[in-house]
Amino acid sequence: MIQFEQVTKAYGGQTVLDNVSFIMGKRERLGLVGRNGSGKTTLFRMITGAEEPDSGIITTPKGYKIGILTQHIHFSKPTILDEAVLGLPDEEKENVYKAEAILFGLGFKADDMAKSPSLFSGGYQLRLHLAKLLLSQPDCLLLDEPTNYLDILSIRWLAQFLRNWQGELIMVSHDRQFLDSVITHTLGIHRKGVKKVQGPTEKLFQQIALDEEVHEKTRIGLEKKKEHLQSFIDRFGAKNTKAAQAQARQKAINRMPSLEALCAIDNLHFAFPYSKTNSKVLLKAQNVSFGYSTPLFTDFSIEIEHNARLGIVGQNGKGKSTLLRLLLGELTPTSGTITLTSGIQIGYFGQSHIERLHLDNTVEDEIRTANPKLNQQEIRNIAGKMMFTQDRAEKKIGVLSGGERSRVVLGKLLANPCQLLLLDEPTNHLDVESMEAFMDALDEFEGAVCLVTHSELVLERLATKLVVFHAKGQEQFLGTYEEFLQKGGWQDDEEAPVKKESSHKEAKRARADLVQERSRALKPYLQKQEQLENSIIKQEKAVDELNQKILDAVQQGKTQVLGDYTKALKDAQKAIDDLFNELETTSIAIEKIKLSFV
Repeated sequence: MIQFEQVTKAYGGQTVLDNVSFIMGKRERLGLVGRNGSGKTTLFRMITGAEEPDSGIITTPKGYKIGILTQHIHFSKPTILDEAVLGLPDEEKENVYKAEAILFGLGFKADDMAKSPSLFSGGYQLRLHLAKLLLSQPDCLLLDEPTNYLDILSIRWLAQFLRNWQGELIMVSHDRQFLDSVITHTLGIHRKGVKKVQGPTEKLFQQIALDEEVHEKTRIGLEKKKEHLQSFIDRFGAKNTKAAQAQARQKAINRMPSLEALCAIDNLHFAFPYSKTNSKVLLKAQNVSFGYSTPLFTDFSIEIEHNARLGIVGQNGKGKSTLLRLLLGELTPTSGTITLTSGIQIGYFGQSHIERLHLDNTVEDEIRTANPKLNQQEIRNIAGKMMFTQDRAEKKIGVLSGGERSRVVLGKLLANPCQLLLLDEPTNHLDVESMEAFMDALDEFEGAVCLVTHSELVLERLATKLVVFHAKGQEQFLGTYEEFLQKGGWQDDEEAPVKKESSHKEAKRARADLVQERSRALKPYLQKQEQLENSIIKQEKAVDELNQKILDAVQQGKTQVLGDYTKALKDAQKAIDDLFNELETTSIAIEKIKLSFV
């Protein structure tokens, strides 16, 4: 329903998208991936008409409406209903009942209609924004990092909503787990071009890696073949008896395609500097209470050990960020004590730190503010680790993307060694590759990590202990996030189904039954998933072997077997596509079963 034909876009002589072509079909849900600065926002702006391509054509059906859900949500009306009515077309502004019907369908109650949007959580503010979009009756949704600043329950609700969406959508998200749970296809921007595959993001990344490997092997094979032919020309070209043969070889060289070596792509790789300590406990909070107009904490206690991996999770507005600021010492508890062990240094990433960057400073200037004792080379080294090399390190903050600014804030953390990292939603704005590098760095950090995040991918990989914020307060969970979900998870929260039991024993037995039922329901699908993954690995190995055979045949001049190899390669690649399609169906079934037991 949206088609790009040979579209090119450049800024200041620097090409962002080069000769890009793709089609988004009916009912497709595209996950748009690519490194920060690769052109995702540019592509969005061209789809909406906010920018024009330098060349090429972008077409959509006549009357095709596009609704945009941005990261930043702003409301201008005093009530939920008044704000929703803004989404109605001008000729339907009087049809308030349509707005009410959509709001009720999205979970709002009659009593909510006259309340201010500011009184609601981020998840419900997102639903209000969605209500406005739906009232405008769009054919396609463009979603730019829709999960930023949403809590886990809201993210789960959004995923389910988008899976049921009957139109088309294109979505950018740093959260691969969320993205893969929603999309039908992945559209990747890579080396100024695009590649589209059916299936999850991993399939795209695997295809790109395979394409680049084949390109490089083919290039090397062609270069060797040219060198061999050229050596014959150099040796015998001047001899009359060999002149015809030399001329034939020169023509063969001229007919061969020229493949350029692929330039290396910068990858984020860094480590948080650690200063050794012999202390087993780094920080201790005892009977802490704190609140503003209403209490957020009452008699909350926790100890953070030297190697802790603490995930802080739960609904927005319950005090997760406030807890970090209390532990940091920015806020003082109304009662209780927070004690930091002598000599312990803290590295802190706050949600607002990106907004606090000075727009007129360069990347180097900002890193220097974190530690004025660093010399110029040390600052350059840190900037380089954050992929700001050479002239990029001299760019001003004001011209950087959100993801690049996040890397600047991470770079400032590298300016000082520490034993304890307090991180508040640090993955917002990071692209997929940067997310992986960030999680690797946390894995390798020898100190303690306290992390506020709504990314279940991050929690599943890193957290070994949780502080859970829910409707009734806070509690500690001594276990991984997966264990937390298996033992009841979010089932007692106000935005999830409430299951009341007459006694503690009944509740415990019900949870055990639920876990067993979930395991029984998942078992056949998980077995099938494993079988499919093994089959894909086997087929991909066959593809690698066929590619090598093709390269060998090209180098050895055995053109008679190329047809058979090419057909076998095509069959193997089709088999992989079919297996991935089946794997996608199985993965969706697994996700639906998991959600049904949440």
